[in-house]
Amino acid sequence: MNQFLLDMVRGGVTAVLLCAAAAAGAQNYPSRDITFIVPFAPGGSTDPVSRQFASQLEKVLPGKINIENKPGGSATVGTSAVVLAKPDGHTIGLGHNTALAYTPLVNAGLPYKSPDDYQPVVKMVDLPLILVVRADAPWKTFNEFIADAKKNPGKIRASVSGLGTNNALVLQQLNKSADVRITLVPFTGGGAEAKVALLGGRVEANIGNGPTTLGDVQAGTVRVLAVFKKGKYDLFPDATPVGDAGYDATLAAAYYVIAPKGLPRNVLDKLVAASLQVVRSEEFQKFAISKGYVVDAKGPDAAKAELAELKTTFTELIKFTEQK
Repeated sequence: MNQFLLDMVRGGVTAVLLCAAAAAGAQNYPSRDITFIVPFAPGGSTDPVSRQFASQLEKVLPGKINIENKPGGSATVGTSAVVLAKPDGHTIGLGHNTALAYTPLVNAGLPYKSPDDYQPVVKMVDLPLILVVRADAPWKTFNEFIADAKKNPGKIRASVSGLGTNNALVLQQLNKSADVRITLVPFTGGGAEAKVALLGGRVEANIGNGPTTLGDVQAGTVRVLAVFKKGKYDLFPDATPVGDAGYDATLAAAYYVIAPKGLPRNVLDKLVAASLQVVRSEEFQKFAISKGYVVDAKGPDAAKAELAELKTTFTELIKFTEQK
């Protein structure tokens, strides 16, 4: 056998061995602990859902799921760490809709631009946003609030947890859809500082979320006028659903599980099946309801399509805000 044919045979054998090794690795997945990166600091609305998902995933897949918080850059530091990780299924992470679909539109330096640059695994939940006023505010209903906003453009100020957040974007959705001008007041200290601004009378309203507002409602210091979704919100059943009131302002905080692009097919299939099993479980459903999340289990293709649609929504909102 000449040298050329010998090299061809060796190359073929090597390729077969590599494929066999890859298949065996995928079959044995996970072969070590899985790191679950959360692109936010501990605390807030991301902690409960991340820890619940990780603890339940440990019951389905062998080994431990270790949560690693990597905050910074409006959740892009941790998200980028997931995107750039080795695609073997041992590094996955929490994906947030603004970090995945909005921030790439305003920050060209990220290692991802669309769902084609990473692997959506599942969508877990939505966290609806709410319109909150002080208990002594003059508005008893959402309709009264909107009517006053129409009569007094720019007079009503609403605090939000920073520019480019879901809270800020849903307020712009409301301004656009209702043809009003509620003044957006962002706070770099996040949702807690934005809520303190409302309680201290520095603003007239706040765009918040249910879990971090429930205690204030129970204490009688604030009133929830509306929820930015269609249909009743179990946490605040008396709040007006903005989507049912005729306004296209239903953006929620949405949480996904993502992984690096290029996972072996067997690994992806196993990870997707295990993740969907967790999210669709009765235990996860009960947890979600108690914490104010709305379960919206979606597989990779549906999650990818939703993120692509969100990119279009955010592009339109960016144009709207630039015109104001």
